[in-house]
Parts: sequence; structure tokens; C-alpha cells
Amino acid sequence: MQKPATNKRLIGVVVPVGALRSGKGIGVGEFSDLADFALLCKKMKLGLIQILPVNDTGFESSPYSSLTAFGLHPVYLRIEELEEYKMADNTIKKRVKEAKEKFDKNVRFSHYQVLKEKLEICHEIFNLQKSEIVKSASGGKLSEWIKQNSWVKQYSIYRRLKEANEGKSWKDWSEYKTVTDADIDKLWNDKKLREEHVFWVWLQEALDTQFSGAARAIEEAGIVLEGDLPILMNEDSCDVWAHPENFIQELSAGAPPDMYSCDGQNWGFPIYNWDAQEKDNFSWWRKRLEAAGKYYSAYRIDHVLGFFRIWASSRNDNSAALGRYVPYLPVVSADLAKLKFDKSRVLWLSQPHILTGEVWDALKNTRGGSFNEDELASAANMVFSKALDRIGTEEMWLFKKEIKGEKDIEKLKLHPAVQNYLVHKWRDRIFLEYESGKYFPVWFYRDSSAWKSLSDEEKKNLGALLEEHRVKSEKIWEALGEKLLSVLLESSPMLPCAEDLGAVPDCVPKVLAKLKILGLRVIRWFREWGKEGQPYIPFEEYPELSVCTPSVHDSSTIREWWEKETEQHQFSGFIGVPSLPKIYNPGTAKIILSKAAGAGSRFRVFQIQDLLHLSNKWYSEKPEQERINVPGTSNDFNWTYRLPAQIEEIEKDEELITAVAELSEIKPASKKSAVKT
Repeated sequence: MQKPATNKRLIGVVVPVGALRSGKGIGVGEFSDLADFALLCKKMKLGLIQILPVNDTGFESSPYSSLTAFGLHPVYLRIEELEEYKMADNTIKKRVKEAKEKFDKNVRFSHYQVLKEKLEICHEIFNLQKSEIVKSASGGKLSEWIKQNSWVKQYSIYRRLKEANEGKSWKDWSEYKTVTDADIDKLWNDKKLREEHVFWVWLQEALDTQFSGAARAIEEAGIVLEGDLPILMNEDSCDVWAHPENFIQELSAGAPPDMYSCDGQNWGFPIYNWDAQEKDNFSWWRKRLEAAGKYYSAYRIDHVLGFFRIWASSRNDNSAALGRYVPYLPVVSADLAKLKFDKSRVLWLSQPHILTGEVWDALKNTRGGSFNEDELASAANMVFSKALDRIGTEEMWLFKKEIKGEKDIEKLKLHPAVQNYLVHKWRDRIFLEYESGKYFPVWFYRDSSAWKSLSDEEKKNLGALLEEHRVKSEKIWEALGEKLLSVLLESSPMLPCAEDLGAVPDCVPKVLAKLKILGLRVIRWFREWGKEGQPYIPFEEYPELSVCTPSVHDSSTIREWWEKETEQHQFSGFIGVPSLPKIYNPGTAKIILSKAAGAGSRFRVFQIQDLLHLSNKWYSEKPEQERINVPGTSNDFNWTYRLPAQIEEIEKDEELITAVAELSEIKPASKKSAVKT
């Protein structure tokens, strides 16, 4: 049953399911813990619980790198609630007890180790009673669940094949790299494989039962449950494998360069083929929302900008520096011809040109000038022969045609310093010719050698052309975004909340407002960036159709931000409390959170860590230990945050409960009380 949306003004909390602690789980938060957490939130007078994505990501800890848009993650399963566990022998029950003792005291959880242990135990339980479970899948309770969740056939086949191929990406499998509906039916009906497929179905039915039970408990507590739908799918996912027509796999989604990443972000996920999806009325998205609607009454649209346009890079590149917007009205050869750029000039604009002397200079710097003359000549010849082609008899070179991107430069196995120089030169152009005669302006085109060589008149004319194409492209983005988001709205009564951070074109807030979709306002970034001093925007000016938050899972907590990142004096002045201490404490937390709670936004949500800081009891020794994720890093730390104590213990902290409850009583800020900086 689809859950209705809410129009109430609410205070909420953001918590990853895996972060929850109780005396019942095995080293990680589980779906059933949400029911107990809801009781704590009810005492705190919180009206909304927002969780991170909970789809199966396998042994990848990031919840945004899913193997399926539909299947839930086995790591969140409570084994002791399985019907089959209750009939298991003492050996299995002893192993569950030992697993709890092994993992429960860890400050952060080990995604890999916990999942591995839980899957092994589940296999043992399944094997003891597999005949009955398989029988149920052929004509019993499990069979009915399969009919209602048809996606599970592809998922279970994919998961079995992935295990059979030692966890490798489907692109590296020995067989079934591509499948048809007939292949799926054949594999599903293969009696020799039946038990292995049913194992994954059995797990998913149990996960659905437990998550549905937790969602009902949250609803009964009078609290809204908000889910998170990552816009993109992992390249190595069941959905890309079984439905390649829905994706453009030659391109990799990401984000353009910004102040935090000069190379941009290359996420490695394929982009959507919207034209193909429109042919069947976006059925994949409609089914995805229907599945989510079983649990949620609101949902976060991750990277909503991707519904308007996505930053896409070639699979031949590691970075996103030479990415482009899709869709985009391209600059074509005829446009450049009108500006008097002939073929040779267009080549100059779109392909890096390298001077002989630059290569020699780069080589000289590789050893601090310690090359002797013969070594230098030998090294230079290697660069010229492997990477470059000379232009006639000029002392100028182009990259060889077989070099298509940064990865090809890496394969040459040149000295790291020379390699870095060549990668830098690879990006040195005004235009990326992504298809024959179609051009996109690279992000830093004004820093390119070609741009600097143009006359003022040429720069003016070319700039005007690019602005004209940007304006026309934005109209395309607006139409696409409105169409796609309208599909989401008409497919579910859930309330959509958009994550609209990044380089946001003007059409995005316009469409979100028109469709009454809540945008995201992160206090530290919601500023008048074009004004001197970059002042914060007053809380009473936050639009009602928005979610206000001081921090997100990809940022530092308020505590770490306050102590290490922000201009304390400026922010203290902004909120009208200039005497805040430099070291964060519950008093500071109460003041900042209270100001945020008074924002004009419909939802004001706080990370669980930020709420816990209202009490002295729950401070980690170092603020950085309380982060959920550090973007741009890959390690065992990210996505493994756990509460500092069990829910039952936190529930005893009356001071904390009272402090959080007071936030819900704060009225929206009035214009008279606002303090501008």
C-alpha cells in the first residue's frame, strides 16, 4: 500500500540504518532496530526519520553503489527473527551469539566482515531447511511473494552468478555477460539451480517482512519515514546487466570541477538512456517508486540535477575534467565556420598542441635536472614515439590518434612526472569533440593555451556563441527535468525531497517550485556567494518548500565544522550570539540547532550525531570520528558510523530527550529577529 505524503512542518533526524545499536543486532544496525529508534524519536518529539539508501550493495559499503534498485541489503537482516532460526540447532544459535560478541563492541562496524558472517549463518540456516523453503517457493507463501515482486527472479539469478564468479563484475563473467528474457526464464526454471536462486529470494522476503514491520511501527508512532533513492545505478548491478537498454554505458556520470575538486568527480556509474526509457513509459522508474512506497511516505531524490542534465565523462578518462553535460545543444562545425574558424583553427581549438620544448622541460624536471644529455634524449624519444605525432616539420605535436583518454596515457608507463604533464596537456583545449563535428566547451577552457592565443574579438564572439548555447541548453534541461520529475510525482503519493546541491542551473529551482518538490538548504552553503563577505541567508528567508539542515552525510558534523572549518566570528554574528565558545559544547549545540529549527523550511532535519551533541555524554574523543563519509576517499572508515551507545541506553538520557524535544516547539523565525551579516 502506497503511503501518503505529508504537508506538516516537522523536525527530523537523519540516521543510517547501519548506525543503530541495540542488544539484538550482530555488529550493525538492522531494520528491526528502527522500531525501537522510533520510540526514542517519539519521546524526543521528532516527526521524521530520514535514512540512507538500504538496497543491496554487496560488499561495497557505500549505500549509493547499489547492485539492485529493488532488493534490500542482507546486512540489515535480523537473523534471530527468521522463522527458520527458531527451529535451528544449538550450533547455529551459538554461532549467532559468538558473532554478536565478536562485533558488537566495535566503535565502527566492519561492513565486509559483518556481511560475510551473516551470509554464512544464513546459508547454514537455509541448508538445514531448504527442502521446505524451496517447496514454499513453488506453491506456498514464498511463491505468492515472488508473484508480487517479479524483479526478484533477475536479482536472484544475478546474485548466484556473481557468487559463482567470485564477486567479479558481470562484465568479467565467463558466461551470461548479456541476457535475454528467455535466458532469465531458462535459468530460473533450471531445477539444478533452483535451491541457489531460492536462497536469495528467501532472504529478500525476510528482509521485506522485517523492514515493512519497522515501517509500520514508525507510522504507528506518528512519525514520517523518509527513504533515499540514489538517482544512479552501479555499473555492476542487476539492473544494468538485465536492462542495458535503459543505460548509456559508454559514459560515466559525475560532477564538474568545483572548489573542492579541480578534476571534478567521476562516479563510474552509467548515465540513463531517457529516450529508451520513455518508449515503455518509464516503467522501471515507476516500479522502483512503487517498491519504495511500501515503506516510505517521503523520499529524497539524490542528485536531482541528473534529471535535468548529467555531467558525463568518457570511460577512457579517470577524472571528470573533460566531461560534458548531457543533454546539451552542441557547438557544430557550421557555428565555428561563421566565426571564421577554418578546419586548421578548429583543430587548434579542439586538440591539444604540444611544443617540443615543453616535453624537454617536463623531462628535465623529473629528476631535478639530473639527466645527462644521452638519458634526456632517450627519454624524450620515448615520449615522442609512444604518445605524440609531429605536425609536419614543425616543433609541435598532437597526441596519437589511438590515445582516447587519460587511461591510455597511463598505459604508456612513462615517468610519473611526464605522465602528469601529458594528462595536464590532454585537457588543454577549448572544445571537446565528443562526436564528429560536435563540440562541448571544456570546464576550464579560459585557461587553455588555445583561448589565450585568440584575439579579443575572437574571444568575444566565441564567448557569445557559448552563452547562446548555454541558454538554449537550459531550456532543454528545464523541459527534460519537468517531464521526468512529473513522472515520479504521478507514480507515487510519496512526498519528494530533492538534493539540489552543486552547480545548479536557474531552471532547477524554478521546476522544483512549480512541481512543489522540496529543495535542500544546507546552512553552511546557503549563502549569497556573489556578495562581499558571502553572507549567510537569514533563516526566515528559507522557502517553505525546502529541507533545512546544518550538515549532511558527505560533510563534517556541526561540531567538526565549528571547530575546524567555519569562520566562527562571522557565523556567531549571523545568528546574533557573538560570544559562542571556540570549543563546541552542548550549550553551543543548543543555540545553533535552535536557530536552525526556526528556519522557514517545512522540514528541519539534523544528523543523529548533531542531536547527540546536545548532551555531554555522547561526544567522541575526536570530532572527525563522528563523520559518516569523506567524499573522494575509499577506505574502511566511510559509511561505517555507529551510535556511541545502544538505543536503550540513549533513551535514559533525559537531558538529551528534553533538549531535542524543545526544538519541535520553536516557531519559524520572524523577519524582525533576523540578524544579517
